[in-house]
Amino acid sequence: MTAMGPDDTAPLLSHLVELRNRLMISVLAVLVGFLLCWGFSEQIFAFLTRPLREIMGPQDKMIYTGLHEAFFTYLKVSAFSGLVLALPVIMTQFWLFVAPGLYESEKRSFLPFLLLTPALFFLGASMAYLFVFPLAFKYFLSFSTPDIAAMPSVSEYLGLIMTLMLAFGMVFEIPVGLVLLIKTGALSTAWLVDKRRYNIVFSFIVAGIITPPDPISQIMMAVPMCIMYEIAIFLGRGIERRRDAAANGAGAS
Repeated sequence: MTAMGPDDTAPLLSHLVELRNRLMISVLAVLVGFLLCWGFSEQIFAFLTRPLREIMGPQDKMIYTGLHEAFFTYLKVSAFSGLVLALPVIMTQFWLFVAPGLYESEKRSFLPFLLLTPALFFLGASMAYLFVFPLAFKYFLSFSTPDIAAMPSVSEYLGLIMTLMLAFGMVFEIPVGLVLLIKTGALSTAWLVDKRRYNIVFSFIVAGIITPPDPISQIMMAVPMCIMYEIAIFLGRGIERRRDAAANGAGAS
């Protein structure tokens, strides 16, 4: 077994240094985003609670039971918003780290997926905010009676909507991940079609675990998961057709 010489360790060290620098820039971007959002934490929290307040009405209030709960709620709001705000910087740093090791054809193939990642995440989070929250909150508040009044806690509410927005954002990333695997040859559309029925069951199980225990939000998460799966199959078939055509053309020549 030969020892690793200085010429072998130098590239590894340079990559580690670059990775550290990219991570530091990403962390700094999150910190800057947090500080910016901290100055608007009340406005951001008001924006996040709007779906519930529009259903409850102006006379109802949210509560906090611990003296520190409101402070940590605004802290979490700022951290969550800062991370979302820094997402383009994080994705850019990731691209700048991996791009030098890719061929030009690989860069052209990979860059669209990188650009689509934050856009699809925001689309999924927006779907949760605009459609899922109003329907789910209206369903839950329908159980209120003259003797039972809803008094939601700010920290519990924030934890719920952050979980759902992140979950719906990740659901919309399914086509990106699957299409990348198809493009690299790790998966085939035939395999995805064969496992379609398992994906439907898996989608409803995941939705049942992540979403609140109501059928509305459960269905509204599971159905997009199945749709994203089908979109990946559709896009993957196009990739495989082009790959087969290129292979047949190369064989004919």
